[in-house]
Amino acid sequence: MDGNRRWAEKRSMLRALGHVSGARQVRQIIDACMARGVNYLTLFAFSTENWQRPADEVSSLMGLLVHYLQKEVSAMHASGVRLKVVGDLNRFDRQLQSLMASGQALTANNSKLTLTIAANYGGRWDMMQAVQAWQAANPGQSVADMDEAALRPHLSMGYAPDPDLLIRTGGESRISNFMLWQVAYTELFFTDTLWPDFSAQSLDHALQWYQARDRRFGASNAPVAEITRYAI
Repeated sequence: MDGNRRWAEKRSMLRALGHVSGARQVRQIIDACMARGVNYLTLFAFSTENWQRPADEVSSLMGLLVHYLQKEVSAMHASGVRLKVVGDLNRFDRQLQSLMASGQALTANNSKLTLTIAANYGGRWDMMQAVQAWQAANPGQSVADMDEAALRPHLSMGYAPDPDLLIRTGGESRISNFMLWQVAYTELFFTDTLWPDFSAQSLDHALQWYQARDRRFGASNAPVAEITRYAI
């Protein structure tokens, strides 16, 4: 969800207000996904590299995440959304960790849409922790005995299928350490639209683009499957 800071700067606003505006778009996109039959939505909220940003910006982002969880989890639950949070969560303070845990527990049995928030997440971290988790679960075995199927359950999103579509807003054309394992055959959609301006109509444009793709997965031509999961 890229472009919050640039959106604010264009309007001579504080960067923090750009993040607030970006957070407001999340509810619209969640509702749009449910209306369009999307089963899995993953939002890249805070990367392992984002700690390098100015301390005041990091602090405002943490406060915004706390506020979002306090305000939105009940509404998510009422709408049938299952909340999952992935990443190295130990670095967050106790209040934020508690909100994440309670939100996931409250919504655990919902099935309308699985919303994953990636926080202090990085694709390289994910693969490293998965290997370490596999080794802990298989003491005495060599990594030579491990295959993709054995590693997959230990990835932070082992509960979800790989995404069909990855959308990056804000005009950047790179993955930026997001879901490196999972996006091996994901369709990548890059848009100049800044995240606070990314609307349900913007989503429809991305879905229409996806429907025109020829997804072969290395094989012969095949019809495009209905989209059920994507990441932003």
